[in-house]
Amino acid sequence: MKPKEIKGVPRQNSGGFHDTESERQFAKVMIPLKFEVLKERFFSINKWKSYCGEAFADFKLYDYSGNPVQREHQKGDYIRINIPGPGEIEAKGYDWVKVTDICYYENATSESITMTCSPSINPLEKNHHIAHFYSSKATFTFMIKRYPSHLKAAVYGRNESPNYNAGFVDILRNIAVAVGGMAGIAKIQWKKLADGFLDFD
Repeated sequence: MKPKEIKGVPRQNSGGFHDTESERQFAKVMIPLKFEVLKERFFSINKWKSYCGEAFADFKLYDYSGNPVQREHQKGDYIRINIPGPGEIEAKGYDWVKVTDICYYENATSESITMTCSPSINPLEKNHHIAHFYSSKATFTFMIKRYPSHLKAAVYGRNESPNYNAGFVDILRNIAVAVGGMAGIAKIQWKKLADGFLDFD
């Protein structure tokens, strides 16, 4: 299986990848209203866990200086992720990504928003080690999209490989978590997020 080529999603060059998508149909008259709710959810990173249940990762938004913020995310922001299970020792149990791009696309029949993130340093420590189980080459692109008859929420992972730029114990942890992620465990978690975004009941 090859990764999908999608506007706004980086190309796959090496390592693992996944295309995790959820779609839900609505009456045509309801699509604009539902999409506004979906956009509000998409831009409320601090609330993402509430759409997926207690077993899901917890996300917290930080600005470029490492200050926690309660607002819509912007390019240059950091996201602290607390995934179930042991985290990086050096990063005090958390994984970090940086928002590298936010794109808006619209034509006569559809509208989409994408946010691409890459594994990053811990902005609270200001060292040069990537504080994530994947290497800095990996990307995660979150997307929401409006069609005439349905909505889509998706997460696209590209170029996923273990992060070896860490202490010995963290390298072992990164390999274990990354291999699990590439084997499909991460896809299950991202599917819960995509499904949760579209659950309006």
